Amino acid sequence: MKYLKTKHEKNSAKITALIMLILLLLLFVVGQNYMDPPEEYGVAINFGGSSGGGGGAPAQAAAPNKTQPEETKPQEEVQQQEAAAAPTSKEDVITQEDEDAVAIKKQQEQAKKENDAIAKAKADQLAKEQAAKAAKAAAEAAEKKRQDEIRKANDALINGISNSENASDSNNNGPGNGPGNGSGSGNSYGPSKFGDGTGKGSGNGVGYGLNGRGKPRFNTIVQDCNESGLVVVQIEVDRSGKVVKAVPGVKGTKNTAACLLEPARKIALTHKWAPDSNAPERQIGFVSINFKLGQ
Repeated sequence: MKYLKTKHEKNSAKITALIMLILLLLLFVVGQNYMDPPEEYGVAINFGGSSGGGGGAPAQAAAPNKTQPEETKPQEEVQQQEAAAAPTSKEDVITQEDEDAVAIKKQQEQAKKENDAIAKAKADQLAKEQAAKAAKAAAEAAEKKRQDEIRKANDALINGISNSENASDSNNNGPGNGPGNGSGSGNSYGPSKFGDGTGKGSGNGVGYGLNGRGKPRFNTIVQDCNESGLVVVQIEVDRSGKVVKAVPGVKGTKNTAACLLEPARKIALTHKWAPDSNAPERQIGFVSINFKLGQ
C-alpha cells in the first residue's frame, strides 16, 4: 500500500506536519505554570504525642505542635553551629599563633647563624693578618740578626788580616815560617798586596797580583744583589797555579756587603796561573773585583 500518491495527499501531509509543529511550539511557549516547591493542600493532622492531646479544639492543639519545631529548630541549629564553631575558631587562632611563633623563631635562629658566621669570618681574617704580621716581623728580625752576624764576622776577619799585615816587618817577611812568606826585596815570588803597584787589570773590573807567575785565567760570576763597590780578596796559590785559599774583604775593600764578598771569593777561586816548580809551596797574592750595578 502506497501513501501520498496524489497531490492532495502530499499537501495534506505537509499541512498536518506544520500544524503539529505549531502545537508543539505552543506547548513549550505557553505551557502550564507550576510552583517549585509546589503548594501544599489539605489539613494538618496531629497523630498524637502532644501533652495537650484529647478533648476539644484539636485545631488549636495541632497548631502549636506544627509551628513549635519550625520556630525552635533553626535557633537550636544556629546555637549548635555556633557552639561547634567556637572551639574550632579558637583552635585555628592558637594554631596560627603557634605557626607565626615558629616562623619568627626560625628567622631569629637563621639571623643568629648568619651573624655568627660573619663574626667568625672576621675573627679568622684578623687572626690571619696578625699571624702574617708576626711572621713578617720574625723574618725581618732573623734577617737583621743574620746581617749583624755577617757584619761582625767580616769585621773580625778584616781586623785579623790587618793585624797580621801590621805584624809583618819592612822586608815583607811574615811572622813565622808559614807558606808564602817573602824573603825581602829582590824575591820574584814575594807576597803581593793591593796598592803596592803590582796589580794588573783585565779590562772587566777584575785585577790580580801574584809576583813572578804571569797572567792567569779566570771566570766571572754575577752578584746576587744590585750593589756596587770594590772587593779585595787575599789568595794563596800553590805551585800548580791553583788558588787553594781565598779570603774576601781584606785591606782596600770598599764594600763589605755579604752579597758581594761571596761572589768575589768564588771569582778568586776560579783564577788559574801557569805551573811553576820554582815558586813557593804557598804563594800569597790578591785579586781585586770592582763590582758595578747589575754585574
